[in-house]
Amino acid sequence: MQVALRPVHDSDLPVFFRQTNDPESLRMAAFTPAAPADRDAFDAHWKRVRASSDVLRTVLVDGDVVGSAAVYGEAGAREVTYWIDRAYWGQGIATAALRDLLAEVPERPLHARVAADNAGSRRVLEKCGFRVTAHARGFANARGAQIDELVLALT
Repeated sequence: MQVALRPVHDSDLPVFFRQTNDPESLRMAAFTPAAPADRDAFDAHWKRVRASSDVLRTVLVDGDVVGSAAVYGEAGAREVTYWIDRAYWGQGIATAALRDLLAEVPERPLHARVAADNAGSRRVLEKCGFRVTAHARGFANARGAQIDELVLALT
């Protein structure tokens, strides 16, 4: 299994849209857009972020699009995010993709946030060197409620 990153292509967006509308994935991610099925909002978001200085990558496995990974935000407060198609969970793909992204973006510190009950994502971040620095609560659109979240940093 070959995991690779490349810049986002227009043809990736329909795949990302499908992936980010999987109900189980949405629940696990928790902190999602308010209306993930709104294609116009999805397209506007991707148009905005692709025009920014954010580092956006498509995650490939053996040449197939399986997700995305990014570093975004202002210097000194930049965060990582990633989304892997649920069919590929538990195979080490998120960890490999995040490691590659971190090698590409050497600036530190980098931050991440994860729903406190999202053990898989927390494990990915910790394998890549992130450490929990704070506990917080935030409104999770995908769950319609305030939930506990962890704030992590890579220094």
